[in-house]
Amino acid sequence: MSVDVDAVPVRRAKNFPLYRTASRFIRDPLREILRIGTAAGGEVARLDLGASHPYVVTHPDHVQQVLRQESQNFVRDGTFWRPLHGLFGDSIMSEYAEWELSKRVLQPVFSTRTIRSLGDHMARAINDAVRQLDEPARAGRPIEVMPEMGRIVHDTVIKVLFGDKIRTAEADRLIPAMEKLATSIAFRFLLPFVPKSIPLPGDRAFAEGLRVMDETLYELVDRFRYDAGEGYDIFTALCKARMTEDSGLDDNWVRDNLLAMWATSTETTTVALTWLWPMLDRRPEVTDRLRAEIGEGVGDDAVRPDHLHRLPYVRQVVQELLRLYPVGWIFPRIALNDTSIGGVPVKAGQTVLISPFLTHRLESVWDRPLEFDPERFTAERNRARHRYAYFPFGGGPHQCIGRHVFNMEAELILTAILSRYHPSLVPADGPVEARIGATLRPNQPLYLRLRPAERSR
Repeated sequence: MSVDVDAVPVRRAKNFPLYRTASRFIRDPLREILRIGTAAGGEVARLDLGASHPYVVTHPDHVQQVLRQESQNFVRDGTFWRPLHGLFGDSIMSEYAEWELSKRVLQPVFSTRTIRSLGDHMARAINDAVRQLDEPARAGRPIEVMPEMGRIVHDTVIKVLFGDKIRTAEADRLIPAMEKLATSIAFRFLLPFVPKSIPLPGDRAFAEGLRVMDETLYELVDRFRYDAGEGYDIFTALCKARMTEDSGLDDNWVRDNLLAMWATSTETTTVALTWLWPMLDRRPEVTDRLRAEIGEGVGDDAVRPDHLHRLPYVRQVVQELLRLYPVGWIFPRIALNDTSIGGVPVKAGQTVLISPFLTHRLESVWDRPLEFDPERFTAERNRARHRYAYFPFGGGPHQCIGRHVFNMEAELILTAILSRYHPSLVPADGPVEARIGATLRPNQPLYLRLRPAERSR
């Protein structure tokens, strides 16, 4: 579907030239992007970056046009997609026939029946991982939030990705390698038009992380070359697809999809759960309500997936967390054909940037957008909201296929921690703000003290 350009009055995008914003962008790029989004007020903005002139689209109507109504015209391609394609290759994170094939293979892994089975494995892994916090809790020793959230997430995701097919030593190599990739890609992500021949900060660490990741994944693929075994995990599904006669698939395809699913299911979940604790620290009444709901719905039991339907407020908290810190904070599309967005002409080959981070903070869409308020996500208010006012997992055909697994995992982890402990945030060294990159990590380490909760049994 394409929009009839002549049917919409022609308008000009709000222009934001680099020479006026360069100093602010260098000092704090995320704050400057948020300032531009706020100043545009939902209108189409145009960033003049010298070498590139992308449009920034934030209004829910315009987001819906790009991600759904004209999804075949706005594709994952072009300069701004280059760093991600270089990392994930021809996988579920690509476009065209490669994306369709990967989605067709992976979709059954995220069916209702499979998720139900995965949920039991995830819950056991989460309860075991959270239980390891008992020792620092009893000792009164603070834990560093991001590494501990990462450990719990990785222990869980391993089950979903690899079932029982990966060795502990291999998993232990993947975790620090992914950490290097996630933190060192920032400059290539922000400056994709800079040639690879020009070194940028993080390039060397990125290459090292990618080397370890590739070595580990290719060794794993080779070990199961002729017998993928059984299981509902992603690795088994990919290996079986590759082994199908005349599939034309190779080790690179399996590696690309494993790396894409690993990155999108570990880094994003870890970062989101890290932001949860400063949010709850500012709203102790939210924590009290969570604890009361969990106490009634779960009690002293180890949390299970079948508990979650009794915990609607837990779900609301996770949804509000993803409003403020969505899984993908910004992502590009490139126009294949001429069209217009909100009356602004968009030529073939031009880049459009979509940002849930900016849309979720629009004052014209959200009341008190910077305040953490889970009451936004009651069933009644969800029904009244524009479909593309809230899209933490993207939208349209490319909406994240693992979103239901993410929600279940986050709700289980939150519930498991609050059922066992009373967390309190250690005062930070200055304001806790987001640092720009592939994901929005806090600008400093965060620490929690965990006081063991009184349990009736």
